[in-house]
Amino acid sequence: MTPRGMIALAVVGAVLLAAPAVIGSYPLSILILVIYFAYIGQAWNVMMGFAGQLSLGHALYLGLGGYTAAALAFHFGLSPWLGMVAGVLVAMLAGGLVGFLGFRFSLAGVYFALLTIAFAEFTRILFDHFKWVGGSAGLFLKVSGDAGLWHLRGGPVMFYYVILALAVLALVACRLLLTSRLGYYWLAIREDPEAAQASGVDVLRCKMIAVLISSGMAAVGGAWAAFYYKNLFPETAFAVGRSIEVILAPIIGGLGTLIGPFVGAALLVSLGDLFTIAAERIGEVFGIKTAGLKQIFYGLALLCIVAFRRDGVWPWLARKLGFVR
Repeated sequence: MTPRGMIALAVVGAVLLAAPAVIGSYPLSILILVIYFAYIGQAWNVMMGFAGQLSLGHALYLGLGGYTAAALAFHFGLSPWLGMVAGVLVAMLAGGLVGFLGFRFSLAGVYFALLTIAFAEFTRILFDHFKWVGGSAGLFLKVSGDAGLWHLRGGPVMFYYVILALAVLALVACRLLLTSRLGYYWLAIREDPEAAQASGVDVLRCKMIAVLISSGMAAVGGAWAAFYYKNLFPETAFAVGRSIEVILAPIIGGLGTLIGPFVGAALLVSLGDLFTIAAERIGEVFGIKTAGLKQIFYGLALLCIVAFRRDGVWPWLARKLGFVR
């Protein structure tokens, strides 16, 4: 990144730090969603963007992380942070199982993606009948009691700074990973797995590490979301639609890039919200039903990216603004 890019990054960081003091509650809720989708997009980016392993079932890891942390807090009063650690371990165990089965039987591309969807759907059905976590009726967290960061109970500003800290940590961690030997191995595997293996790269081990890191990161995001929204339902926690939401930000922003998920999330959430508001106004004025219009917008956005910016918005934008050489 050029000095101009570093300055722009520092300015954006300062703006994000000061945002809760200068914007209202509604813009803050939009900003929270942007950073949340950027974070979970970064988690998926590790697996697909860095290591080239397509997953369409990341809702599995988000759901497991959220349910584990929420259930431990609900039944035993355990701090969400400790529950988050347990959620990460459960998600990594699930990720390890998916990865082992997929790589053991040489499933790649869409076949591996189908395996991830199958596991997410199986878990959704399982949790529908898992009464300890509420079953299909859902799990609801307490809204009263001890507040504060340790209990992850408070207002939107607290949750904003928590998800911002998680997103920054993920960005730094991914930067370190990409510039490490493992990161170069991932890039080699993504471009040509056979050539990487012929060069002595342990492809299976590198792919498994990517799956474990990605699933663990996603679980942290799922746990944060569980305490932010304070409810969990199997139908939404493990839904295929949620997995699709995870992958959109890095694809739109720039697959395999560090900043891409942030740019993609900002575009999708802000423009999607504006489009929803406009559709509601149109519905009120003309009496037209506008259900599903936001999803149509997402579809059109993807089509435009595929047609005009196949590498995503961020690589093109960064070159135009002189942020990269």
